[in-house]
Amino acid sequence: MKAFRATGSFRAGKRNQGFTVDIVAENKDDAMERLLSNLGSRHRAPRRFILVDSVSEIDPSKSTAPTVVAHFGPSKGNSHKTSKSEEE
Repeated sequence: MKAFRATGSFRAGKRNQGFTVDIVAENKDDAMERLLSNLGSRHRAPRRFILVDSVSEIDPSKSTAPTVVAHFGPSKGNSHKTSKSEEE
C-alpha cells in the first residue's frame, strides 16, 4: 500500500468546492476509485461533477490524515512523547 494526495474540486450546490485528500491505496487507479467513492458518499456528488486535477504518490510521513497515520503509523517527527512531569 502507498500514500497518495489528490487535489481537485467538486460541485457543491451552485459552487465548486476545492479539496485536497490523502488516500491509502495500491496504485493510482485504486486511489482514484477510493477518492470518487468517498467524495460521492460524503457529499452526494455524482462522479461526473468531481474534477480531479492531480493524483500523486507522497511520502506517508508528510501526511497528517488520520487514515494514512493509522495505516503507516505515526511519523518520527509527529510522535507524541510524554515528559516526566506529565507521567507524575
